[in-house]
Amino acid sequence: MARISEPLIVGRVIGDVLDSFTPSIKMSITYNNKQVCNGHEFYPSTVTTKPRVEVQGGDMRSFFTLVMTDPDVPGPSDPYLREHLHWIVTDIPGTTDATFGREVVSYEIPRPNIGIHRFVFVLFKQKRRQSVTPPSSRDHFNTRSFAAENDLGLPVAAVYFNAQRETAARRR
Repeated sequence: MARISEPLIVGRVIGDVLDSFTPSIKMSITYNNKQVCNGHEFYPSTVTTKPRVEVQGGDMRSFFTLVMTDPDVPGPSDPYLREHLHWIVTDIPGTTDATFGREVVSYEIPRPNIGIHRFVFVLFKQKRRQSVTPPSSRDHFNTRSFAAENDLGLPVAAVYFNAQRETAARRR
């Protein structure tokens, strides 16, 4: 599974958002039956509703936290607002999907203005249930600090997609 993290290194997700880790849980994210794969592009108009997030691993006694952020705010060349938080779901039982978890920060639609943005999904294994505290703000979020403050350790899975502002002609 170590090769899985290569696209995260190439896409600078490891470095900008996460420290190096070894994926140990399979996570599947789909928008309207389209699978999210590292580095693939999605139009903002296709990600307006929250995705289906399946955790394939662990067991019903293990719980996971899902974080979705945009590390490229306001633009990738000068991301001085890094990171912007889009979504947090906690207490997701292993072998289920995010609808069984507790949404502590509601899903915010990706709306990139300048350049190509990365939208990163990170899965952490919780040590116990109901142990995660949501941040006070979506702006200047830091995935590493959030994980440390909530005793989540290193991620167990991560995937990202790219999106950029759509022109009116592209929205058809």
